[in-house]
Amino acid sequence: MFYTRILSRGQMLSVYQVGVLAVLVVLGLPVFFGETAAWGQSSGGVNTMKLEKTAVGKLPDGTQVDQYLLENPGGIRAKIWTYGATLITVEMPDRDGKVAPITLYLDTLEDYLKGHPYFGSVVGRYANRIARARFVLDGVEYHLAANNGRNHLHGGRKGFDKYVWDAEPAQAEDWVGVRLRRVSPHGEEGYPGTLNVEVLYRVTAKNELWMEYRATTDRPTIVNLTNHAYWNLAGAGSGDVLGHILYLNADHYLPVDDELIPLGPLAPVEGTPMDFRTPQPIGSRIAQVPGRGYDHCYVLNKKQPGELSLCARVTEPTTGRAMEILTTQPGVQFYSGNFLDGSLRVAGKPCLRHYGFCLETQHFPDSPNRPEYPSPVLRPGQTYHEVTVHRFWVEK
Repeated sequence: MFYTRILSRGQMLSVYQVGVLAVLVVLGLPVFFGETAAWGQSSGGVNTMKLEKTAVGKLPDGTQVDQYLLENPGGIRAKIWTYGATLITVEMPDRDGKVAPITLYLDTLEDYLKGHPYFGSVVGRYANRIARARFVLDGVEYHLAANNGRNHLHGGRKGFDKYVWDAEPAQAEDWVGVRLRRVSPHGEEGYPGTLNVEVLYRVTAKNELWMEYRATTDRPTIVNLTNHAYWNLAGAGSGDVLGHILYLNADHYLPVDDELIPLGPLAPVEGTPMDFRTPQPIGSRIAQVPGRGYDHCYVLNKKQPGELSLCARVTEPTTGRAMEILTTQPGVQFYSGNFLDGSLRVAGKPCLRHYGFCLETQHFPDSPNRPEYPSPVLRPGQTYHEVTVHRFWVEK
């Protein structure tokens, strides 16, 4: 995208530069200030949508990591880093107008490079678990990295969350966004096919955050992409999420074994602590769930495969913040932050068990080995395309 450099830090604008700046803003073209690029465009020029790029830092090999700030007039702000195509934070006001980050995050790039539980990252090539780190496609057995005991998890030892993605700003009259791309070569972490991947984040004037995924391949492969954000609508670092009220639009879920691998058949949620068809506090029955808490894939109710439909709704009573999720994906992994152990600090405080929850829209875990599940196979000439939308509001 075209941009014009106006001035470096510390310089004064001349009369001529002020005139150029005014023309650029009216035309909706990006303006570059030193190391920060800002794109100012809005609906009618009244309620300004904000899109800003800044440099975050560099990897040990010198690769630069950038941040894109997306902001709408309603106070929704999203920060996305090119490292891992990571949604660093979403910020929004509460019923009293107090703005706070509602996703768990780390303070610096160095903190992310040390390792983290996929805070806000795009995970792939295959999100969730593949049993025994292997699958068969068209009669050929492929062996993947076993990075979760003897199983494969979230793309392997170096999944999509550990690469710097190419990025460019994107915008329209009622939204601002960032488009991120990377090429995953044939054989990466054991996967067949060269995969071209694109993720588009958008913040709209309607207080929505859109995540849109596309991928193509040059040979048959499997794909399952999601964002692994941890949410806490009371504010990051404010405590546990057990009092959040959750609704899940799912009549069935996938029971799992001790390694969190699906046992196979779908099971009804009715009469179990897995049932969130009536809104319930996350913690109301969590003690009845085997293991450390919720970490299960729910089978979303859909009239037809691939439709953009309601997945979940969450409200936080003390702040009034609320979120609704819609998706084209067939399932959602509900994870209650069971393995957060205080070793990481979020908002300056130790991040303890259940301090965040995940609603990872996706295909079912281990579906490459389960022909009865919706297929994750992508072939040449096809385009993988999935959409997830988060809608935010405040209840008075």
